[in-house]
This record gives sequence, structure tokens and C-alpha cells, in this order.
Amino acid sequence: MKIIKPKFFDNINIISCLLLPFSFLVLVISKIKKISSKKNFKIKTICVGNIYIGGTGKTPLVIKINKILRKKYNTVFIKKYYPDQIDEQKLLKQNGKLISTDYRENAIKIAEKNKYNLAIVDDGLQQKNMNYSISIVCFNSSAGIGNGFLIPSGPLRESISEIKNYDAVFLNGEKENIKLKKIFKNINKNIKIFNAKYVVKNIKNFNLKKKYLFFCGLGNPDEFEKTLKKNKFRIKEKFIYPDHYKYLNKDISKLKNIAKNKNLEIITSEKDYLRLSKSNKKGIKFIKIELKIKNYGNFLKFLNQNL
Repeated sequence: MKIIKPKFFDNINIISCLLLPFSFLVLVISKIKKISSKKNFKIKTICVGNIYIGGTGKTPLVIKINKILRKKYNTVFIKKYYPDQIDEQKLLKQNGKLISTDYRENAIKIAEKNKYNLAIVDDGLQQKNMNYSISIVCFNSSAGIGNGFLIPSGPLRESISEIKNYDAVFLNGEKENIKLKKIFKNINKNIKIFNAKYVVKNIKNFNLKKKYLFFCGLGNPDEFEKTLKKNKFRIKEKFIYPDHYKYLNKDISKLKNIAKNKNLEIITSEKDYLRLSKSNKKGIKFIKIELKIKNYGNFLKFLNQNL
């Protein structure tokens, strides 16, 4: 889905209030989905998803979990196929085995037949007929729950009360957000809450004395920019596109001309880089991001206890 987050997602205003009847329909549909019986699987499953739409760090967490568990389990990524999310599929393939089909349950059954014993599902919490071994919901620690409304009047894919049905929450980003933790604990006193920050893995590939132009089409471009500035990148120009944007030749030509005229280096996210054509990649470097889990030992214990 190609989206740029509306400003009213963060605050309650007249636009968000006018859209509330449509959000009520989303709530009704969400309730109906819960009526169907749940499917159980022969192998262990971990689903990492979100409630806030886009930019919560679920794919980096999926990759991190695979890195943690692949020595103990024969792991495979599961992702529902969307033609506009080829970037995420490529990213997962670079970090492990991937099965991507139109239906998640079919992909997990394929994993079972191919002797995998742990399926790590990227997105899928809103598919209520799936019984996962572990369910983890991600939030950006700064964006939180936005204005608290369901789409389209707010950024939530389902009611925040669904926290009561999940095993753990990840708050990804620089902010600690004690207030958000209290909200989650009030809904589900037993839920485990973990924090993680984004770290740049290939920082040595960059000359931080140079000046940079960065562009991206991410669910949360602000967090990406914060990470760049935290790592002392001297950002002089930035260009933000919709999430999962398919770059045209003219887009990249424009960026390269601006960079050339202002003597800037061009950088982007790894996901954006994977959406570029081979010719457009020339002269552009990508930032490789990884999640660093703050309470890593506790998270490892949580995984081992629930698998």
C-alpha cells in the first residue's frame, strides 16, 4: 500500500472526526473476522505485526528474530504476497528462506511439507483465523498510537484493545515512552514489553565529513532521518516519497542532478535501494539498519519459554 501519513493521524481534529463513521465500519469488520475458528499448525510460528499502519519496524524485527533462532531451528520467513511490496520480499530473501503466497496459511503448510520447524510471519496479526505460537506487535516509540482512532480517521488497523490478545509488544525507536507502556499494561497486565533501537550496520562505508542528500519511501521517514542524524550524517537535502514507492527514472535523475549541483552524496534506505533499477543504483549508497534489542536477555528467555 502506497501511503503518506496524513497529519491528522497524530491529533484529533475536524477531519478525523468526520471520518469516524468509516472507522466504525473497520471496527465492525475486525469484530466479524474474530468469529471464524482458528487454524493450528504442526510447526512453531511467530507472527510479528503492527496495529499502527506502517513504519513500526516489524520487518527488521522479523529479520532479527531469524538471526537469533536460525541456529536452533530450521527457520523460514512467511509473507503474504503483495505486488507493491517486492522490496520487503527481497530484503527477507537476503536474510533467509522465504515462502510468499496469496494466503499465509498455505505458505505455512508449504513450510511444513518442506520440513521447516519454525515459521516467522511478517505481518498477519489482523488475520484472526491463525493460531500463532507467539504473537508480537510493533510500535514506533515516538508515533505511539497516534490519535487512537482506526483508519481512515486515524492510523490504527484495529482497536488498541486487541493488545489483550497478543504476547508481546516491541517499542522501536529512540524514545522510551513510559506513557505508552502504561497504556499497554492497563489493557494486558501480562504482556511483555521490549525496547529496541535502530543502529547503522555499515557506518564504516560512509565519510561523515561529506554532505548528503537522502531520499526514502518508508512508513516512518522521520525515524530514518533521526537515525541518520544520530550517526552524524550531515543532511543538506531530503526527499520523502510514499511508502513502497516505485521510483521512476525521472525521479532518480532529478535527485542526481540536485546532488551534483550541490556537491552532495546520495543515500537512501536498504528497502528503497532494492526498489531501484540496476542503472539507477549507480552513485547511490544505502544505509543498512538493524534493531538492537535493549533487554536482549529477557527477550531470548521469552522466546525460549514460548516456543
